[in-house]
Amino acid sequence: MGYMFGGLYWMVRTVVTSTMNPFSSGRSADDGDGFDDPEEFVPANIPEPGRFLEGHDLLEGEDHVAFHDVSRELFEERGVYDATFGYNLARLNLDQRHPDAGYRYAVDADDPTVLRAEFSPTTEFCPQADALVKGSFRAWNGLDERHEYDLVRVRVRESHHQSDALNDALATLEDAYLESGEIPSEPDRPAAPSPTVAADGDDDDSSVQSPF
Repeated sequence: MGYMFGGLYWMVRTVVTSTMNPFSSGRSADDGDGFDDPEEFVPANIPEPGRFLEGHDLLEGEDHVAFHDVSRELFEERGVYDATFGYNLARLNLDQRHPDAGYRYAVDADDPTVLRAEFSPTTEFCPQADALVKGSFRAWNGLDERHEYDLVRVRVRESHHQSDALNDALATLEDAYLESGEIPSEPDRPAAPSPTVAADGDDDDSSVQSPF
């Protein structure tokens, strides 16, 4: 079903990412209780598709697992992390505490080289939604040689209270990318606080730039 993964996908699985997120612990991000096996498709623990995916070829079963596995690797390489939970954003799909949050995917009905990705935040007021969806867009389309789609379109589910504004911004980002063939540069942001704080309360020297 959908735009099936071929040899490229299995090659991608062997790639060792050269840039790890500074907040990563180095151990498997999907071990421990309370999370689904990343190689299993558990419909009860992922969000129902919203309007952005209606009428398109929804990825389910092995197709969903295959693309989400690639997403996990790209998010790790580009630092797309959920700061609230402190893990790679792809893990949200596996978190049994939030069965209505995460990504769903569908192949565009009019163009099988285009994948639609819809993000459902954990709450309608999620303050990270903007950074997370833009980070996702940049990871998928900035590393498009690592999957089989020419374009991954990203939108926030309509349940988010700022979905209209966020989706307008994503559409603008998408248009700029299609026009130039390059991911538009992101405005400079202040350095993010270090994940390790010294005993006296001062940040240590491991401060890093925001991944977004």
